[in-house]
Amino acid sequence: MAVGAKVQLSRPGQAARQEVLSGDDGQFSFINLPPGEFGLTVSASGFQTKVVSGAVTAGQAYIVPEIVLNVAPTTTDVQVAVSPVEVAEEQIKEQEQQRVLGIFPNFYVSYVHDAVPLIPRQKFQLAWKSATDPVTVLGAAFIAGMYQAADEFPGYGQGAEGYGKRLGAAYADVFVGTFLGSAAFPSLLKQDPRYFYKGTGSTRSRIGYALANAVMCRGDNGKYEVNYAGILGAFASAGISYTYYPASDRDATLVVQNALVRLAEGSVAGIFQEFVFKKFTTRGKKQAASTQP
Repeated sequence: MAVGAKVQLSRPGQAARQEVLSGDDGQFSFINLPPGEFGLTVSASGFQTKVVSGAVTAGQAYIVPEIVLNVAPTTTDVQVAVSPVEVAEEQIKEQEQQRVLGIFPNFYVSYVHDAVPLIPRQKFQLAWKSATDPVTVLGAAFIAGMYQAADEFPGYGQGAEGYGKRLGAAYADVFVGTFLGSAAFPSLLKQDPRYFYKGTGSTRSRIGYALANAVMCRGDNGKYEVNYAGILGAFASAGISYTYYPASDRDATLVVQNALVRLAEGSVAGIFQEFVFKKFTTRGKKQAASTQP
């Protein structure tokens, strides 16, 4: 038995208890006990408590059989926690798999309503992924071709040189607009550049929610607020585009006009996100599972 173990002696029907500590050799003794039954409770730190019983007669010296204390089992609580940044990283990876019809990138919509806010690095990561996607570049090339065919911005001229200038301008619009409106300003103003799919409520409420996408957004604090990042991004990118469009095609109203067009595009995109794109968007398995009704 352990050294210094506490030994309590109790008698049936008696509240009073006697108590001693075991010695260096683990032995203990009680003297002048009246005859009758008794119980011993032996306890020591780090060991399981043990209870033994016996009976003693008048004039008897009772030797208790060897008492062996078992080591008490220990329980260690291990808590595993994933940081919000790591959760957001996984959610971004799922978003970067989203494509309409399996082709067109649809990275800026979240089907997880309570998605974790993005840190600035993740906002720029998403902007880079979107702006450099091959389909995005091909889209700019298509728009440049339409401008060429309609002789939009005639100051660029025609032929391969004119098309190259239109392509550069069209892609610059996408690149600058994405980085300013979806990364730089959202990081500075702590706002989330993504569209959060609603999917519930009346059709009217969903239409209003979608149309407001251009001027309202979710802040990094989870609350909806005026989309200052998107609005500033639209005007800033329109102002920058003014510098590389042909001088002959510039107009004092061009900046405002282009900014308003960008904001209108955001509202139209919200309608398509809310009512059309989800049906045709391929998503990662984790996010697809989380949006099942």
